[in-house]
Amino acid sequence: MRVTKAIKKEQLRRLEETYKDEGTMLHYTSPFTLLVAVILSAQCTDKRVNIITARMFPRLDTPQKMVALSLSDMEKEIHDCGLYKNKAKNLLGMAHELLTKFNGEVPEDFDDLVSLPGVGRKTANVVRSVAFGYPAIAVDTHVFRVSNRLKLAIGDTPEKVEEELKKVIPMKNWSRAHHWLIWHGRRICHARNPKCQVCPLLNVCPSAMIKVSAWKP
Repeated sequence: MRVTKAIKKEQLRRLEETYKDEGTMLHYTSPFTLLVAVILSAQCTDKRVNIITARMFPRLDTPQKMVALSLSDMEKEIHDCGLYKNKAKNLLGMAHELLTKFNGEVPEDFDDLVSLPGVGRKTANVVRSVAFGYPAIAVDTHVFRVSNRLKLAIGDTPEKVEEELKKVIPMKNWSRAHHWLIWHGRRICHARNPKCQVCPLLNVCPSAMIKVSAWKP
């Protein structure tokens, strides 16, 4: 299947129709708690992160409270999260830098965010989009996989996929489309055994494992 501009537009229309009411699955109450949750979410499910933060945030919902912990204390707090030792170090470093460089506030500027320990491009984009309302596309494993399978955006790195998605998605929809792609990856377009038989994009997907009549505009 040759994926034309018309097909990409139809893919986005169906994604919006299916997931228009969905947002982030992570639980948070402030830019700081969102930042913590997103840092924890690397190689860890959002469901597991929400379990961890549910017990953390009543006591550790500000950088001031967090920096009072020792490294071993922080490791105990998040021991059931993947890569917990490295994340514990990053969380404490992030909280410390917020206090020393940003008056305890999570910065909105992209370069300031990625200067924090444990914060890469994806995390910065999520925080800017969800907490502060900036148009942004954060490319996680779901967005990367779904975008390439649909040939909505083709790239061998998250940065390339982000760049290509920004070309085909109107800026006003960047943040929303990020969630559409994530939820599609979670619910249907799994890494293994995608549920093509129930996929609303079946006849506009060049990677579909089931052959159907191609969609025509």
